[in-house]
Amino acid sequence: MPRSPRSPGWPTPRLRFGGWLLLVSLLLTVLGSVRADRDLMQILQIAEKRYGSLGPARGRIEAWSQMLQGERNAPEREQLEAVNRFFNQQLSFQDDTRIWHQTDYWATPVESLIKGAADCEDYALAKYFSLRHLGIPSEKLRITYVKALTQNQAHMVLTFYSSPTADPLVLDNLIGDIRPASQRKDLLPVYAFNAEGLYLPGANGGKRSSDSKKLSRWQEVLQKMQVEGFVVGDG
Repeated sequence: MPRSPRSPGWPTPRLRFGGWLLLVSLLLTVLGSVRADRDLMQILQIAEKRYGSLGPARGRIEAWSQMLQGERNAPEREQLEAVNRFFNQQLSFQDDTRIWHQTDYWATPVESLIKGAADCEDYALAKYFSLRHLGIPSEKLRITYVKALTQNQAHMVLTFYSSPTADPLVLDNLIGDIRPASQRKDLLPVYAFNAEGLYLPGANGGKRSSDSKKLSRWQEVLQKMQVEGFVVGDG
């Protein structure tokens, strides 16, 4: 049976539908950009009120915002690489006694970018909250307290679990590349935490032992971030 000729009107609705999809996609992109710009302006305004003229720090905060915006829809591994690389390059390592004149101070990402310097826990916190902002759920991320065996000292890194029982990836300021924990024989895990709780090392991702709300410094960081205008739920 011969096929009936296709109506010349068919292509038009398809083109119109495709055009609408493109328009909606463009609008969502623009709205996301506007929101990101608004959030950045709020963060900058609050920071200037709290710390005065930001000087070179303004450029670091703007670069942070641009990095987050550029990685918003990227695959998780690419987001991990971008965030890890950004903070390892933007911040220089210094002890809390030199940066904050305190023996132990947990800085927010904004505070670290203003100083242009960070202790190990500040690197881990900045990477954690940046990845949370990009949409990676907190259950995949843990701020992990370890002993750095080569340096024979306490250290803190960020670990990423693709699944609860996976070999986690380690984001560290001591080395530039991201490696699985099984390849970091120089690190001995002590405990880890995220918004869900406190974890002790062990098989299958470790054992949850307590509530992270009991960590006073963690709660202080969350409160400071609320004041700064950069909030990611309960962490």
